[in-house]
Amino acid sequence: MNVREYFTYLSGAREELHNFLRALPESELNQPLIEGGDRFHCIKDLLLHVVDVEDHWIHDVARGGQGVSSRYPHDWVRPRAEGYALGWILQYAGEVQERTRAFLESGPDLERRVRLIQDDPRSETVSVDGLMWHVMTHEVRHTAQIALLIRMLGHTPPWLDFLRFVRPQAAPAQN
Repeated sequence: MNVREYFTYLSGAREELHNFLRALPESELNQPLIEGGDRFHCIKDLLLHVVDVEDHWIHDVARGGQGVSSRYPHDWVRPRAEGYALGWILQYAGEVQERTRAFLESGPDLERRVRLIQDDPRSETVSVDGLMWHVMTHEVRHTAQIALLIRMLGHTPPWLDFLRFVRPQAAPAQN
C-alpha cells in the first residue's frame, strides 16, 4: 500500500460521504452533538477541520505555502462551521483534494524531509510520505466520528470501508 493508492480510496470515500451529507438538512449538520467539546460540536465542524488539516500540512507545510485557506476565511481553531453552508465547506474540500491529487500525480519525492515548524530552523522534520499518512489517518479518525454523529441523528451512514473502494481480486486458479 502506498500513499497514492490510499489517497485514491479516501477520495472515493469522501465523495460518498459528501453526497450523503448533501441529502441531510443543514439543521442536522449543525446540530451540536458533541457536548463539552471546546473546538468541535457538529458534523460540519469536523468536515471543515479535516480540510484545514490537509490544506495546512500538505500544501502549506510540505509544498511551502501553496494552501488555499486564505480564499476560505474562517477560524480554524474553533471553526463554528454552522455559520457556513455545506456547499462552501465542500467547495473548499474539493479544491484542496484536487490540489493534493495533482501533487501526488506529479511524482513528488515522498522521502523529502520537511520541517514541522517552517520558521524554526531547529524544528523536527518528517518525510512527505509520513506527513501524508498523518493527514490520511487523521481523516479516517474524524470520518468515524462523523459516522457516529450520523447514527446519533437517526440515520445509517454510508459504507466507507476500504474494501468497498478497492475490491479484492479473485485468487488465480491453481492447476
